[in-house]
Amino acid sequence: MFQGASSLSLDAKGRLSVPTRHRDVLVSEAAGLGAGQLTITKHPHGCLMVFPRPEWEKFRERIAALPMDAQWWKRIFLGNAMDVDIDATGRVLISPELRAAAGISKDVMLLGMGRHFELWDKARYEAEEAQAMQASMPDAFKDFSF
Repeated sequence: MFQGASSLSLDAKGRLSVPTRHRDVLVSEAAGLGAGQLTITKHPHGCLMVFPRPEWEKFRERIAALPMDAQWWKRIFLGNAMDVDIDATGRVLISPELRAAAGISKDVMLLGMGRHFELWDKARYEAEEAQAMQASMPDAFKDFSF
């Protein structure tokens, strides 16, 4: 399970250095699965989803099984998915197409979301988070105690 937030910067070529605390787990999970260790695709909230390969396979099967009325969402998730490798120095290349789709240029937030990550443009994430914090909590939280 991945959790926590990391404030990071992409290099000039669009590569992201995977934080050490996640790197070993990602490499060991993806071992022996062939070409890509991670899969990156669009998220409907304007960020990117970054999946370890085994989790991507499960997600892909669920999306592929959706009915025809979800065809555009299949295109968004599957049609934009890119397999990437973690290089020897722990970096992954975020394609120009995916960076543009999420409005990512340099400064990013990598959020552990359980079985996958979200990758956000840092300024956009901070603005969205501030807006969410000002709104009422969803009903799903009404029975939580903090």
